[in-house]
Amino acid sequence: MIRIFKLKNIISIKDFERKDIDYILDEAAKLENIAKSKETCDELKGKILGLMFFEPSTRTKLSFETAMKRLSGECIGFENSGSSSVSKGESIADTAKMFEGYSDALVIRHELEGVSKFISDIVDVPVINAGDGAGQHPTQTLLDLYTIKKEIGKIDDLKIALIGDLKFGRTVHSLSNALCLYNNVKIYLVSPKKLKMPQEVLHDLDKTNINYEEVESIEEIIDDVDVLYVTRIQKERFGDINDYLKIKGAYIVNKKMLEGKNAIVMHPLPRIDEIDGDVDDTKYNKYFNQAFNAVPVRMAILKTLIKNNPK
Repeated sequence: MIRIFKLKNIISIKDFERKDIDYILDEAAKLENIAKSKETCDELKGKILGLMFFEPSTRTKLSFETAMKRLSGECIGFENSGSSSVSKGESIADTAKMFEGYSDALVIRHELEGVSKFISDIVDVPVINAGDGAGQHPTQTLLDLYTIKKEIGKIDDLKIALIGDLKFGRTVHSLSNALCLYNNVKIYLVSPKKLKMPQEVLHDLDKTNINYEEVESIEEIIDDVDVLYVTRIQKERFGDINDYLKIKGAYIVNKKMLEGKNAIVMHPLPRIDEIDGDVDDTKYNKYFNQAFNAVPVRMAILKTLIKNNPK
């Protein structure tokens, strides 16, 4: 069998070529009806997914569980390090090797960058990075791209604003890298000075010659964009609560500022106050569709990796 998708692990979106992304998005489109109908298929019947969530998560963990169950597979795992033997002093390596023996693939969420890569180097089953610190969140990026393509019909030739916490926001780091694979895309980086996109991400953008611009005001760009990708200011990433309070609420998208515009509004969730509730019932709101799209996209990821890499 010729393997069209050649990645064994999904650690960073930077490991992807555009054809890899296209493959996952096409597979997700084929599986969406199953996700919508809340039925199951037998693609991964008898397979087990290990969920190692050292950091709290709601949408990511639940959508992976749902995706696996829609494919007739099962899940095992934990949802914080306190409920695993890591709390007793067991090393992450030992925990991962134990999970490898029980599972056909592993999903890792951790507060430190690099943990998913470390685990992928010591186990033989596929490893999926479900978010590592302020680093990468590649499966979120795949569902973000799926949402943009589904709602607008394309990704090429768009103007996309990434708004809020660009320093610690792993979703915008991964999405920025992915957008470099598309043609004639312009990225607006909208953030307070203290939460600007990290230099290493800007360096990646510079290497690809993608068109980007750093601005501090949504009003500067709102007439010009196709997508507003809003992120929350992450309280948990601040060492000093006063620094957080100074920036909290810096950007709030509301219905009034969107009226007459053609942009869609996305958000990886959870939101706090950065998108006003009056946007929820408008045509601009795509963040709840985005949350649902996690299921068919993660179904596509699990099906592809586990079938391509049987134990």
